[in-house]
Amino acid sequence: MTAPLPQLILLPGLLNDAELWRDQISGLADVARIWVPDLAPYATLREMAQSVLDKAEPTFALAGFSMGGYVAQEIARIAPERIERLALLDTSIRVDTPERAAQRKALNKAAAKGQTFIGIGQAIMKSYVDASRLSDTDLTGRIVDMTQRLGRDVFLRQNSLEREDGEAALRALRVPLVIIVGENDQITPAPGHHEMAKAIGCSHLLVIPKTGHMTPMEAPGPVNGALRHWLQRPAGKR
Repeated sequence: MTAPLPQLILLPGLLNDAELWRDQISGLADVARIWVPDLAPYATLREMAQSVLDKAEPTFALAGFSMGGYVAQEIARIAPERIERLALLDTSIRVDTPERAAQRKALNKAAAKGQTFIGIGQAIMKSYVDASRLSDTDLTGRIVDMTQRLGRDVFLRQNSLEREDGEAALRALRVPLVIIVGENDQITPAPGHHEMAKAIGCSHLLVIPKTGHMTPMEAPGPVNGALRHWLQRPAGKR
């Protein structure tokens, strides 16, 4: 009798939904039972994390992208014993710098004023995907549609989240870890992921060449390969 597949919870980032993980949902279905929680209704990281824990199985594999990485860190604070393995993609474990906090306030102010919310539009797409992908209308169209679908209120709520330092919570985990980042990620740059890996004791770091911030959508092959390897690593080995 074969063992049941593990539950894999994929946490989306700011203004993201299950579309972010489309290629992982299909590409990893043979090694995990996948669930993408809806984080849009919640106003704090604690509320997001608790909503996931309330619906999740007793133990699970957990992957967080960007904002979802901060949600994963909050889950690690609340219920570390329920996490079987953890993946962090294009995220950070640090609080916002004063400059980043000021930038968020400016973005919220601008978003609140507009007559029509355009989501992640073409004007700022160059900071989200690698320059080589800006002409890929299927990719950029999926991103624009996803962010427009979630809308202004979700953006204002999620962009206002107070982010906490996650180093202590992650260092305490004794589970398989992997960190993934695009080489040209401008939102959460690759050097920060090297620092993150060192800080939390993670020896599995993948930097994907010619890729920006949106690695699950830009580079599904490498991301799926790394997550498949991570899911199959022996429990207890970081």
